[in-house]
Amino acid sequence: MKLQVVQNKQELEQAFLIRTKVFVEEQKVPEEEEIDQFENDSTHFLLMNDGGPIGAGRFRILEGKGKVERICVLSSQRGTGAGKIIMDGIEDFAKNQGLKILKLNAQTHAIPFYEKLGYAIVSDEFLDAGIPHRTMEKTI
Repeated sequence: MKLQVVQNKQELEQAFLIRTKVFVEEQKVPEEEEIDQFENDSTHFLLMNDGGPIGAGRFRILEGKGKVERICVLSSQRGTGAGKIIMDGIEDFAKNQGLKILKLNAQTHAIPFYEKLGYAIVSDEFLDAGIPHRTMEKTI
């Protein structure tokens, strides 16, 4: 598996396709909420395996912190370490930007995954697209 920063429109469309499969089709997030006004202000990541896309994520800087968003892996590839590869790559990218703190809004079922990566809960539970979330942060 290899994580890459999206470099062109074709790769961005592949990232959007992964996100649509996971968030819109599986989790029933409205498409107009999944693809949002922050796409052009974000750095997008695509995880490839045997030449095909299997995961995606995006990153942007918000109020001096790195904001990790839209982390997703195709259902057939979960449990393979793919999510950790995406997160490790985004963390390295953030360090290279000189950032010290990363934050993300984790779906509550994914909190144990992020805790294993060193993130800690910093908010009460809230709904985003009808799905319970908690904000988490990590010092890198």
